[in-house]
Amino acid sequence: MPQSAAMQFFKDLSLSAFTAGFVAVLVGFTSSVAIVFQAAQAFGATPEQITSWMWALGLGMGLCSLIPSLILRQPVMVAWSTPGAAVLATAGLAGSFSMGEAVGAFMVCALLITLAGVTGWFERVMNRIPMELASALLAGVLARFGMQAFAAVQTALPLVLVMLASYLFARRLLPRYAVVLTLVAGVAWAAGNGQMRWSAVHWALATPVFTAPQFSLQALMSLALPLFIVTMASQNLPGVAVMRATGYQLPVSRLITLTGLTTLVLAPFGAFALNFSAITAAICMGPEAHPDRARRYTAAASCGLLYIAVGIFGAVVTGLLTAFPQELVVAIAGLALLGAIGGGLASALQAEAHREAALITFLVTLSGVTIAGIGSAFWGVVAGSIALFVQQYGRPRAPQAPR
Repeated sequence: MPQSAAMQFFKDLSLSAFTAGFVAVLVGFTSSVAIVFQAAQAFGATPEQITSWMWALGLGMGLCSLIPSLILRQPVMVAWSTPGAAVLATAGLAGSFSMGEAVGAFMVCALLITLAGVTGWFERVMNRIPMELASALLAGVLARFGMQAFAAVQTALPLVLVMLASYLFARRLLPRYAVVLTLVAGVAWAAGNGQMRWSAVHWALATPVFTAPQFSLQALMSLALPLFIVTMASQNLPGVAVMRATGYQLPVSRLITLTGLTTLVLAPFGAFALNFSAITAAICMGPEAHPDRARRYTAAASCGLLYIAVGIFGAVVTGLLTAFPQELVVAIAGLALLGAIGGGLASALQAEAHREAALITFLVTLSGVTIAGIGSAFWGVVAGSIALFVQQYGRPRAPQAPR
């Protein structure tokens, strides 16, 4: 990074922001890495190719988060497409596609994402979604993680209680470091009770493996198009909703173009789809990352640096992140997102004219329903928009309350 940007970054960086970036990587990685492994194996990937996928995805996510965050001084969070990986895992097994055909599909998907960014059509659609519906979408996406945090008491009651107590006392005494202290307490408890799986750590660097693309109509229809649709509807849509709900006006079209071009370059090494993140973005864009909105970009930049480390050190970082008990991961995610969930609900329900439509958006999104392979975030917006249209069309527009 340029020297001036680096100096400003270290000047603005805080422990709470770095911890938010670490928690974002921990949650984003451990919650879906198994699905990425399954997708790679569905195309007959060798262990070396799976490591290459981690290298390409880590590098792509890291650079697309780090560089724009430093340039714009706003948090930009990019992740791999988790629903896209699920689509690939299913379609790959059903269609018996080769790795070359998969790479060709990744490149076609990347071109379509780039086209969506260059033309600006996706941003124009997002601009027509009322803020109340965007906030309801955000709350619905994040609420499932909040519920999982408390559901974890069924399998790890002492660990979750220790983390909850740490969070509540820290919020009272040291609110800026509540998530930091909660994470430390959880790791200390897990380590003291032998719940950390240190055997998962293996010392090895990742090596990129190039796979020449192959293009076929079957792979286009079965892999590329479904991957593009679920990435835009189930990832980029809630990702933009998080930006809007947290008050960041980012250049959506240019950033989507960046993710598409980066995917295109790294696709032969295993980067299947890069997109805006939602859950992890809320962690880095909320007040828990830093009370000063102008300095929260350091959380996203820290996340980017850590993702680059994931890519370069491959198996080492993979082992470290997967050493954490699953209950610790879901608990720290849920507690770190409490503020974002509450803020989303408050914003969604404040205007009476949009309240019912926002509530429908929230409930459909929270339901987790999947129709035609597209996740509940998309259908939540569709349901809420239809409700709003039926209720408001033809009526005089009520004056908007100041935001």
